[in-house]
Amino acid sequence: MTNRTLAIIKPDAVKKMLTGKIIDRILKGGFAIIHMKQIHLTKKQAEGFYAIHRDKPFYNDLVAFMSSAPCIVLVLKKENAVDELRKVIGATNPDLADEGTIRKDFADNIQNNAIHGSDSNENAIKEIAFFFSTSEIL
Repeated sequence: MTNRTLAIIKPDAVKKMLTGKIIDRILKGGFAIIHMKQIHLTKKQAEGFYAIHRDKPFYNDLVAFMSSAPCIVLVLKKENAVDELRKVIGATNPDLADEGTIRKDFADNIQNNAIHGSDSNENAIKEIAFFFSTSEIL
């Protein structure tokens, strides 16, 4: 099944000028980029996007981090896109990520882990809609 997923190149990776290297890994993973843009999340936008984590102890730090600098949001397309991207990006904790994954090679820690990827098809639909209008991704 060909479907879509969302990726966010996080502020830490953008600041370290890793955007090109990360996009190259995504493309080498066989993904088509449907749409991509650079944004700087406001605190309110970050709170909305990460609302699912509102009750977790890391929530405030995550919101502050994600609204601290620009990031790159991408809509990607590939068969089994969500699962395939999760393989390319690696485990949330870079210490546990497989060799050759984006997080193993570019992340600093669990929070500053270079990239976000949708964790389910349902969340991919919601996350894409959060950042992109329908006309942007047709």
